[in-house]
Amino acid sequence: MSALYLIRHGQAGPRHRYDALSELGRLQASRLGEALAAQRTRFDAVICGSLERQRHTAELARQAYERAGEPFPQIVVDPQWDEFDLSRVFEELAPKLCQDDAEFAGAYEQMLAEIADEHAAVHRVHNPCDIAIVTAWVEGRYEYGGESWSEFRARIEGAVAGLDQHGPGSKTAVFTSATPIGIVAAHALGLDERQLWRLAGVAYNSSITTLRLAQNELRLFSFNGLPHLSDPAQWSFR
Repeated sequence: MSALYLIRHGQAGPRHRYDALSELGRLQASRLGEALAAQRTRFDAVICGSLERQRHTAELARQAYERAGEPFPQIVVDPQWDEFDLSRVFEELAPKLCQDDAEFAGAYEQMLAEIADEHAAVHRVHNPCDIAIVTAWVEGRYEYGGESWSEFRARIEGAVAGLDQHGPGSKTAVFTSATPIGIVAAHALGLDERQLWRLAGVAYNSSITTLRLAQNELRLFSFNGLPHLSDPAQWSFR
């Protein structure tokens, strides 16, 4: 049975440049690596998605291991662990949803106005527009040229199945994002789609979720841990 550590990336920037870690996100990632290195948690493989926020989190953790004199495998970049493209979903579906839903159109116009202020709360919370647009995407309500929800979910489940190749007793770290973690945790628990989104929605930045994997069977051991952040002021969802 192999161990799987799913690690969410550190806090990212505001909505218009979300793929770069914020100052807090960089701190979270460094503290994560320091804590794991102090515990002498040694991985046989380290994987991360191809998004900048995922790769930077993995690299900062690697640097912390290096400072501590602990071994850290070469980071393997695997796009299968990328988050779905929320920006593209908004770009393609928001105009269509605005035509059909006047309430959404008003809320979306307000959200766009608030985005201009980098310090506005809209950058750090999931708002009704996020929920509405993701729901439309998941339901396949409109024609969409990007990855569908079913394709995305199948991609993540396929990525998990590929991890079993590292063999029994191995320990693998995967630096990824909230929705992939929600998908994997829900799959392990046999939860439905609604519960899946609830798990994804409460994932902290830089949190650790641990599972055991044997012959493609997943068992969830811990979810959303922040042992490396004792100060609640350093906790964040977005």
